Amino acid sequence: PALLYGILSAVKEGGAFQRNSWASDFHQRMRPAHNDIVIRGKLGLCGFHSTNLDFILRQKGVKNVVLGGFLTNCCVESTMRTAYEHGYNVITLKDCTSATSVGGHEAAFEHNFGMFSTIGSSDDVIRALQ
Repeated sequence: PALLYGILSAVKEGGAFQRNSWASDFHQRMRPAHNDIVIRGKLGLCGFHSTNLDFILRQKGVKNVVLGGFLTNCCVESTMRTAYEHGYNVITLKDCTSATSVGGHEAAFEHNFGMFSTIGSSDDVIRALQ
């Protein structure tokens, strides 16, 4: 039987995010520093599924997960829910996430995100780190 990919069908059909291609590379201004840990292997919607993210975070004693990224109501939400279920204190940055529509973005924050995370902003994180 044919395998259905749902929302990931366009990614698969278009060959997007192929390893060692420009589409999977870091933007020049966001390249990791020499000692940064880079999690690889994300194959679906959630940053925890198919990766060793949870293992690395636990090994480092991390308690807080701060999220930003694309597809507020898809990948970010999937990762947020899993982080919450794994017992992390989750902070989702409203000004560092985006969806394919303003309505989808706003609805995710209005109806779902407050149940599984603290909603914050990049300014909140910058203040907390100072």
